Amino acid sequence: MIYCVEDDAGIRELVVYTLQNTGLEARGFADGAALFEALRTGEKPQLLLLDIMLPGEDGIAILRRLRAAQETAGLPVILVTAKNTEYDKVIGLDSGADDYIAKPFGMMELVARIRAVLRRTQGGAAEGSGAHLLVAGSICVDERAHTVHVDDTEVQLTLKEYQLLCLLMKNRGAVLTRDVLLENIWGYGNESETRTVDVHIRTLRQKLGAGGSMIETVRGVGYRMGDHG
Repeated sequence: MIYCVEDDAGIRELVVYTLQNTGLEARGFADGAALFEALRTGEKPQLLLLDIMLPGEDGIAILRRLRAAQETAGLPVILVTAKNTEYDKVIGLDSGADDYIAKPFGMMELVARIRAVLRRTQGGAAEGSGAHLLVAGSICVDERAHTVHVDDTEVQLTLKEYQLLCLLMKNRGAVLTRDVLLENIWGYGNESETRTVDVHIRTLRQKLGAGGSMIETVRGVGYRMGDHG
């Protein structure tokens, strides 16, 4: 069960609807008072999505109350807020948040972030362990469904482009040489064929649109999926 505390009814309903349609139970609350009432009387959630800007008690104050109470001290919390300054992020994480996502956010990214936190905090107890989801910035790959989304828009890739993207995302931050990419995706390594990799990277970037900037060229070496975004 995922609890979502969000005073904007439209956002709250969309989040709950999306989570329910991806196999996660979810309930929404408009403020801290409703949340604490549910915690006293209802099912304890696996994770809490908590907006910072709330009427009455704000999200940071709610988070500190949760961390101070023995029964909720270990409850995983992702802060959700329109604020996107470094200060707000630091304050939230220092107060005990497990992750932080700024509005506006894509629903696929939100689901992936929830599953990632559940994997870390519950040792893979998230539905299906969520291990089939790969996320980098606005790019989300669902290996089980064999789909790729950028900012919630599905992108159609060829098999090689898809395999190339998955390999880069699974090795995020690491530089993969053209020979390594050739060997892993095409089954052979041959310097004379490295242009094949370059052509596929170029078309992959084009298809990913804004997300294509995540794939970085390391001159004279190869490519990597960047850590930014």
